[in-house]
Amino acid sequence: MYKNFGQFYNGSWHQSFDKSTYEVINPCNEEVIGDVSNAKPEDVDNALKSAKKGFENWKKTAPWERSKIIRKAADLIRENKETIAKWISLEVGKPLKESLAEVEGSAEIFEWNSEETKRIFGQNIESRFPTTKMSVYYQPIGVVAALVPWNFPCMLASRKISTSLAAGCSVICKPDIITPGSVMSLVDIISKAGFPDGAINLLSGDPAKVSEQLISSDIVKKVSITGSTRVGKIILKQAADKVQRVTMELSGHAPFIVYEDANVEKAVDVAMAAKYRNNGQVCISPSRFYIHEKIKSKFQDLFVKKTLKLKMGDAFSNPDLGPITTERRLDDVQKLSNLTVEEGAELICGGKRAPSFNQGYYFEPTVFDKVKDNFTIMTEEPFAPLSPILSFKDFDEVVERANNHDNGLSSYVCTTSMKKAYQTADALETGMVSINTPVVAVAEAPFGGIKQSGYGREGGSEAIKDYLNTKYTHLGLDT
Repeated sequence: MYKNFGQFYNGSWHQSFDKSTYEVINPCNEEVIGDVSNAKPEDVDNALKSAKKGFENWKKTAPWERSKIIRKAADLIRENKETIAKWISLEVGKPLKESLAEVEGSAEIFEWNSEETKRIFGQNIESRFPTTKMSVYYQPIGVVAALVPWNFPCMLASRKISTSLAAGCSVICKPDIITPGSVMSLVDIISKAGFPDGAINLLSGDPAKVSEQLISSDIVKKVSITGSTRVGKIILKQAADKVQRVTMELSGHAPFIVYEDANVEKAVDVAMAAKYRNNGQVCISPSRFYIHEKIKSKFQDLFVKKTLKLKMGDAFSNPDLGPITTERRLDDVQKLSNLTVEEGAELICGGKRAPSFNQGYYFEPTVFDKVKDNFTIMTEEPFAPLSPILSFKDFDEVVERANNHDNGLSSYVCTTSMKKAYQTADALETGMVSINTPVVAVAEAPFGGIKQSGYGREGGSEAIKDYLNTKYTHLGLDT
């Protein structure tokens, strides 16, 4: 299935230097999807040269012309949404309806950034001197290395690629080896929008080797990574040698707070949508449920009741939940579930590999009660359909407990009190707070975290600034 793809540079696809490949597995049935081109150092060098040349051409393209081309890419994504979505479902295992939603989100990101390229505004500064003028303007930073994870391969690639292009940068995108076809399909489609050769490039291969070679190159001026905190720290150390610009969206461990005044049915619906999207394999997925003691039983009973009704299955059979994406992740989820029970939690439902499937990495959606704050699951990101439910008494207590974590990506609050909503949002140490809604990631809003969840933002009007250099000029008029 990957025969038409490979390494993308100089505007076309190429097989790897030594023709080597690696296998990609379908998590729904454990069958091999196909063999994928495996990038070698020579391929990375070719992509770097291509991106350097592409940058020189693309940065000279007028902003309104860049805008037209990027908008054309958004249109092409929508026209080919079924093709891209099929790749996502094959490689990630997420239900096709979720994959289609991801593709639409990708198109929206390109559409948003097609307009942002027109809005790179500078400023004039009132000079303290009567004979000088002062101004500030922005220039594209250069070649961007975009390191993309597997859980939302097209949406996260789209954030990095479209923002780079909107700023006037060229980009080398490195998809995860789990989901290369999803991003290759995206790149193949958007490359037909009219970008100059070399503006968009793609490398698929060993994550550590390819990333290290990209980051160590003087051609790359910025790195954008979405991944785990562990990997983010490695990338940051590598980039430090060059004092290289880095944007990092790393691990999360989102608290989900439900106050006693909340509409319990609404809160459960929000929790279900946020928790079980992509089977919990989401950096902003709720990982710690803090429910006010007065309504905890009601919330938990309804949450468990709805969880037990979820249909699991192959991505193309219209299920509610697909499989865990890799066998390694499945083993990790089982270990964490077992450990949670060993540490003293009560298993309410789930807790094991789904017995009704002979093939595929299916794990039952799982709910725990009697969880304590010092349990491993309260600090280790589950990245799975595991839901520990705890109770709290008051505002000060729950905020302190929610903030007692090294990560600070996203958080959720359910309440009917506007006062409580604003007070909690202000007090929570996260980059994003979602109140009475499961929706966090949209093209028009800044996405990112604080603490060890990284820094920099993707999306919204400020994201493009991370791909630009600020230049200040002071012009003397007396000559």
